[in-house]
Amino acid sequence: MIPTISRRAFVASLTSAGVLWALTAEAQQAGRARIAILETSAPDPARVAWWDAFRQRMRELGYVDGQNVTFEARFADGLVDRLPALATELVKLKVDVIVTGGTAAAQAAKRATSTIPIVTATGSDQVALGLVASLAQPGGNVTGITSLSGELGGKRLGLLKDVVPRLSRVAFLSVEDYDTAGLTTAMLRDTQSAGEALGLLVHVTGVRRPYDFERAFSKMVRDRAEAVIIPSIAAYFADRRRIADLALKYRLPSIGGGKEYADAGLLLSYGPSYPELFRIAAVFADKILKGAKPADLPFEHPTKFELVINLKAAKALGLTIPPSLLVRADQVIE
Repeated sequence: MIPTISRRAFVASLTSAGVLWALTAEAQQAGRARIAILETSAPDPARVAWWDAFRQRMRELGYVDGQNVTFEARFADGLVDRLPALATELVKLKVDVIVTGGTAAAQAAKRATSTIPIVTATGSDQVALGLVASLAQPGGNVTGITSLSGELGGKRLGLLKDVVPRLSRVAFLSVEDYDTAGLTTAMLRDTQSAGEALGLLVHVTGVRRPYDFERAFSKMVRDRAEAVIIPSIAAYFADRRRIADLALKYRLPSIGGGKEYADAGLLLSYGPSYPELFRIAAVFADKILKGAKPADLPFEHPTKFELVINLKAAKALGLTIPPSLLVRADQVIE
């Protein structure tokens, strides 16, 4: 079996975030719902907070940990080649529903089972990736939330241009060995299309495991990039502080896909509220546990988007944030 995070380490990480999930043989008790959690990333505190939001919403819906529900969680630590074995392991446990974090996790779950319901808490372009027939009529065993990562590229480029009016060349950081199934294709396609409309050249800079981000940022500068977009890719979520530090070192204004990236030191972030997406995923899980079929549950889109501005990063880069942008921000990091 491919190694997974140890039970002791996982429980310790959740406890530090105020979460304690039952991962014991109690799951075998009759009448208790079994919810599998398949996560692409490591149990990073920020990522665990998203799952905490899921668990809290489940409690609000009447599912009490250790009483009428048990969670079986598997984290791949950002190593997507672990996901197939983890998904197979969860399927063998005969869980009632699998909730996934990260598109790669959803793909692994889909390949592992065509019968157990799957709820995606995050992910984009599920149709193009073959997970569902359509977002309105999924038609199989997968449903959930699409985080619209691809469609937000234009908005992020516009925000960068607001801060750097003379911007002309933007790098798009892509994980080469993670993207074998086109996981960032929609994001890149939308971003490049929006770049053309804004008069910006968007070029890809790839990084391969073990992630040599220093080399990637050095290449961006050699390619004359003037800013960088960090897409929402679970595989390097845990490296966001390292990425933010390098963006400052190489003096590249940066934008990420969620507030956690700006919290880590990127100049800007714009994207959906991920805790809210995970709360919505809990509602899907509840409906399925009560008898609804995934095929009949249309995907939902996020309704809340957050703009976060990191003034510390702006000062380090010698940039002045326009007042018009500051008043639009949901959060400003001083």
